[in-house]
Amino acid sequence: MAQQKENSRSEKSELHPRNKHRSRYNFKQLIGTSKELKRFVFKNDHDEDSIDFADQSAVKALNKALLKHFYNIPQWDIPKDYLCPPIPGRADYIHYVADLLGSSNKGKIPKGNNIKVLDIGMGANCIYPIIGHQEYGWSFVGSDIDPLSIESSKRIIDANKPLQGAIEPRLQASKMGIFRGIVGAKEQFDVTICNPPFHASLKEAEQGTRQKWRNLKGEAEVKHVLNFGGNKAELWCPGGERAFVEQMIIQSAQISNQCLWFTSLVSKSANLKSIYSALIKAKAFEVTTVQMSQGQKISRFVAWTFHNEAAQVEWAKKWKTENKKTEEVKSL
Repeated sequence: MAQQKENSRSEKSELHPRNKHRSRYNFKQLIGTSKELKRFVFKNDHDEDSIDFADQSAVKALNKALLKHFYNIPQWDIPKDYLCPPIPGRADYIHYVADLLGSSNKGKIPKGNNIKVLDIGMGANCIYPIIGHQEYGWSFVGSDIDPLSIESSKRIIDANKPLQGAIEPRLQASKMGIFRGIVGAKEQFDVTICNPPFHASLKEAEQGTRQKWRNLKGEAEVKHVLNFGGNKAELWCPGGERAFVEQMIIQSAQISNQCLWFTSLVSKSANLKSIYSALIKAKAFEVTTVQMSQGQKISRFVAWTFHNEAAQVEWAKKWKTENKKTEEVKSL
């Protein structure tokens, strides 16, 4: 039976200690980095600089400024109507995944391109690989079922020298595939990450959008627009989040020796019971749930491994060996 741990931060609103976005946005500083942002900034009711977070174009301009200022990514864009994610929350996931890897390495977070990460459903924005590589030097494979998302990520990688050779986009050809068709027979990953489509239907996704607008603009200004964008593959799939994660668990058991840690965001706490049951059925050795918070929003990811403590230690030893080899090559 899997050992289950709970790391709860539900009573705290702070982002991860290493998250660069713990403070309020410094819009003057960001405008200095990216002039495009200036036209979207205004004084709110508290006489503070802000943007309309229900405006796709404003959120995109903010993301461009954040990526340029904090992550040295000067060229970033996404196609119209594709998901434009809030970067602070995405960064939190990466930092907690780094801690997770460190838990298998005597508390020391592994860095460098020897650490290989698989991002399931990378999307058109390539955000997780960007942050993971720029913060920790990890190398990434990013999969997606949407050809336009793959092409968009390729353009981002090609346009930014720090990302070249560090991120490999792969098209998932099968609607039923998650790891199947992406992970090679002899390929290994240190960790997988995923932000699964959380709605079960287009109708459910639209209802979620209307609720976002109520939260952002008030009942009087509810509109049928996705404030952060998002197409079908990014926002919903048959069975929704629970079905997707449960299928991920089934497929992870089929490559249990090829990855140290599997992880997935779980937006709905009501899905956890079913997900835990699926992990027990899959015979995961250890399961941990990491809760994160951003303001009043609580999120979490579930992580699982099929490796016992001794196997985790052995896996982590190769990081030290590979880093030593890399340093020897650099010294030549």
